Amino acid sequence: MQILHLDSSILGAASVSRTLSSNIVARLVALHPDSKVIYRDLASDPAMHLSGNHLAAWQGAGSPDAELTEDLFKGNSYLQELLESQIIVIGTPMYNLTIPTPLKAWIDRIALVGKTFQYTANGPEGLLKNKTAYIASSRGGMYSPGNPGAALEHQESYLIGLLGFLGISNPAVIRAEGLAINAQFKDAAIAQALQEIAAIGA
Repeated sequence: MQILHLDSSILGAASVSRTLSSNIVARLVALHPDSKVIYRDLASDPAMHLSGNHLAAWQGAGSPDAELTEDLFKGNSYLQELLESQIIVIGTPMYNLTIPTPLKAWIDRIALVGKTFQYTANGPEGLLKNKTAYIASSRGGMYSPGNPGAALEHQESYLIGLLGFLGISNPAVIRAEGLAINAQFKDAAIAQALQEIAAIGA
């Protein structure tokens, strides 16, 4: 089994989402010792955002730009890694009410018609139906259902919708929120999330 592990926080070792995602992967590997883990740090090694030059290259125009050519190969690797993985673990903080831009850049390389979804007479159909996903989510405020900020939440809801669009239904969300309220609240939120991770597969 192959596990694709993505991190997108810019905070490095201080990142809560990275702590959660690494613990999820460790738990999954403990449950499936023969697993192969593919790791992508999207924050430290991001893909370029899509441009007209990308589209031109995809349509056969070629690319005289070495940086763009390298980036096109990176996007192809992103797609192949996803297609070959049975489990996807996505570490994502909330930045300005949504996901970090390097994670969006990754999504723009793997959400491809004919590869990960298709359009049919009955609407779009995801092509990644036999995969499992975990979202390791962190955020400074309280945005889960029932909180005043819930209507502004476009982080987890976006990823859940996107994964469903690609055929990956019911991703598990492990969340630590309210991290900026105070130290005690932060510690309790992280402890609760780690407890949920320890229960995966139990």
